[in-house]
Amino acid sequence: MIRILLAEDDEAMRTYLVRALEQAGYGVDAVDRGTEAVPLLEANDYDLLLSDIVMPEMDGIELAQRCAEISPRTRVMFITGFAAVTLKASREAPRAKMLSKPFHLKDLVLEVDRIFEDEKTEAHFRP
Repeated sequence: MIRILLAEDDEAMRTYLVRALEQAGYGVDAVDRGTEAVPLLEANDYDLLLSDIVMPEMDGIELAQRCAEISPRTRVMFITGFAAVTLKASREAPRAKMLSKPFHLKDLVLEVDRIFEDEKTEAHFRP
């Protein structure tokens, strides 16, 4: 199962995202800030870090940079509602995908599915 670490400080948004991703067949661990995500990245293998950019204590960009040090194979996708922050994220984490709020939950799932298309296809055809 593909594992996702979600870092999102808005409780309602976090709940909706977890529900949508789990219904799509992903394993999800969710935290409300970057500083809570770091120990999980150190202790577990995640296929995707899905992070809000603007969060207390540690923003999503700094979290993505720590993720690259701790778990370089973990992919990163940012979610944000701030256009200026999107530009900064694109400069500082150019390999990360970006999804701007507001978005429909099905759009999020489609974007995550695209990231893992190859893995899902291989798992389906594995004996």
